[in-house]
Amino acid sequence: MTIDTPKTELLGTILLVDDDSINLTVFGQCLMSDYSVLAATSGPRALEIAHATPQPDLILLDIMMPGMDGYEVMNKLKESPQTRDIPVIFVTALTSDLDESRGFELGAVDYIYKPCNLATLSARVGTQIELKKARDRLRDQNSFLEADLQRRLRENQLIQLELLENEKLAAIGQLAAGIAHEINNPLGFIYSNFNTLQNYNREIFELLDAYECYVGETDNLPELLEKIQRLKVEKELDFLRRDMKELLLECRDGLTRVRDIIQNLRQFADGNDSEWQLTDINNALEVTLGIFAHGMNGALKIHKDFADIPPIQCLPARLNQVFLSLLVNASQAIETAGDIFVRTGHDQQQIWVEITDTGHGIAPEHLPHVFEPFFSTHPLGKSIGLGLSTSQSIVGAHHGKIEVSSTPNQGTTFTVRLPVRQETGNQAV
Repeated sequence: MTIDTPKTELLGTILLVDDDSINLTVFGQCLMSDYSVLAATSGPRALEIAHATPQPDLILLDIMMPGMDGYEVMNKLKESPQTRDIPVIFVTALTSDLDESRGFELGAVDYIYKPCNLATLSARVGTQIELKKARDRLRDQNSFLEADLQRRLRENQLIQLELLENEKLAAIGQLAAGIAHEINNPLGFIYSNFNTLQNYNREIFELLDAYECYVGETDNLPELLEKIQRLKVEKELDFLRRDMKELLLECRDGLTRVRDIIQNLRQFADGNDSEWQLTDINNALEVTLGIFAHGMNGALKIHKDFADIPPIQCLPARLNQVFLSLLVNASQAIETAGDIFVRTGHDQQQIWVEITDTGHGIAPEHLPHVFEPFFSTHPLGKSIGLGLSTSQSIVGAHHGKIEVSSTPNQGTTFTVRLPVRQETGNQAV
C-alpha cells in the first residue's frame, strides 16, 4: 500500500516494512511530509515492492515478522543485483548487541530500537537519504567519467594509428625522390626501346611484304633468292635479329626492377598492422632495405651481417616502419659518403637488430632526449621529430626496448631488442 503524502517536493521514496499496522501509520505520518512512503506488512510483499519501478531509496525493515523475518528479507535483498544497493535501516524491538551486530554484518546501514524517538528516526532517515543521493551522484559521475575515458582512449588510439601511418608515409616520402628515380630510369629506357622496336617491327613487315611481292613477280628461283638476299642486306635483318633480342632483355630487366620496387613498397606499406604473425626478422629487414636502397644516397654503402635468428611473433609491418625510420636517420647523419651496418643476433630470450652509421653522431646533451616526441636536431620544417618516439612506442608494444649509443663525429648505433616469445594474451597493438 501507499501512504498518501501532501503535494510538496519530495526528497525520496521510503519503504516501511512491518507487520504492525500501528507502526506503519506512526512512521508513515512522521515521514510523509518529506518523502513518498510505501508500506508492506510482510517480507515477500516488501521484496515485490523493492523490485518494482521506481525502487525505494531507503527501506525501514522490521526484524520480527511472521513467515519471513527481517534477516531473511535482508539476505534476499543483498542476493539480487537489482536491490543489493538499496540502504536498509533495521527498526526492531530486539535490543541485544548480538542482534545489532548481526544486522550490520548482513549489510544494514543503521539500527534503530523500538519504541524510537520520531525526531531521531527522521534525522537518521534524512542522513541515509542524503548518503544514498551522494552515492548515486558519485556512481553517475563515475559512469560518465568511465564513458568519457573510453571515448578518449578510442580517440587516442585513432590518433596513434594516424601518427603511425603518417610516420610510415613520411619515411617513404623522404626516400620518394630516389624511389621515383629508380622507377623512372628503367621506364625511360623501356620507352626508348619500344620506340626502336616499333621501327624494327616496321622494317620486318616491309621485308615480309617485299618477299610476298617478289614471289608473285617471278618463278625464277635464283633471281628470287638474289632479290631476297639483297633486301635482307638492305634491311639489316641480322642486326635486327640481334638487337631486338637485346632490347627485349633490357625491357624485361627494367620491368623486373620496377616490379621489385613496387612489391617492396606493397610489402612495407600494406602489411596487416593488426595481425600478429610469426615472422623472420631477417626477411623483414630485407624488405625494408629494398625500399631504402631504392631511395638512398648513392654514396652510402650498406653492409649486412645477419645471424641465423629464430622467427618471432610480431606485427611485421610496424617493425618494418621502425627499421626504415632508423635507416633514414642513419642516412641523414651521413653528410656525404659513409657506411651503414645492419646486424642481427639472438640469445635464448631475445633477438636484436643493430643499425650503425658512420655519421656525425649525437651530442651528449641531446642523447637523453632523442626518443621524446617532437624532439629533433634537424632544421625547422625538415622533421617533426616523431620518428624515434613512434619507433619506441612500436617496440614497447612488442614488449621490447630500443637503445642508442653515440660518439660525436664517429657515428651512432640503435639497437632494437625483441622477445623471442610473446606472453600469451599480453600482446599490444
